[in-house]
Amino acid sequence: MANIMVIGASRGLGRAFVEGLASDGDNIFAVSRTKPEGINVPPDAELHWIEADMAKPLKAAQKIAEAAPQKVDTLIYNLGVWEEYAFEDNYQFEQDDDASIIEMISINITSTILLLKHIMPKVLNADKPQVIITGSTSGLRQSGRPEVTFGASKHALTGIADALREGYRKRNLAVTCLQLGDLNTDDALDVAVSEAAKKGEGRLIPVHDVVAVVRTLLQLSPSSFVRELTMPAILDDRF
Repeated sequence: MANIMVIGASRGLGRAFVEGLASDGDNIFAVSRTKPEGINVPPDAELHWIEADMAKPLKAAQKIAEAAPQKVDTLIYNLGVWEEYAFEDNYQFEQDDDASIIEMISINITSTILLLKHIMPKVLNADKPQVIITGSTSGLRQSGRPEVTFGASKHALTGIADALREGYRKRNLAVTCLQLGDLNTDDALDVAVSEAAKKGEGRLIPVHDVVAVVRTLLQLSPSSFVRELTMPAILDDRF
């Protein structure tokens, strides 16, 4: 039995983590701003919902830590916002709204650091403590993407993961940063992966594939971990 916490769990990849990682006997703690409806977990798994708005980093971090169980075996941090015209041909950095840039940094970086600070004592109570952070190929060097604030904030996650691992190396903390390419978040796990893989004609990754990778990470022995994993779509011409 494991206690798994997913930050950003209401839809898309986060929802897929909640539905796809739970095993019988597990407790899944789903964190989101609004309560998700119709999430399916195994009959003998228990779903707990924690309402928190990561746009208010300190309040959210404190609330999540208070609501979390005394032991969190795996923390999955899957949250990120991007510019209004990100990934579109008409994106121009100088046209980004100043207030939106500040909010993006607050959600993508500040909330991550504060949540980790407040929840870490409970993660370290686990026999096999594990943190998984979903980054982006946009945050990699020479990513080929022009979105400045999103790219910078996702690049920051790699630094957070490295420092966290170093700080708790002697506590056997496993920290993985997943650098993910463009995802097909329209097709949930109830859609066959063979069908989901057709969307985007090789340029979108089904959430099924990311769930499969994370499931493997959860099954590793305490003697190993994956430090970083880059996962682009098969026809992503940047890789």
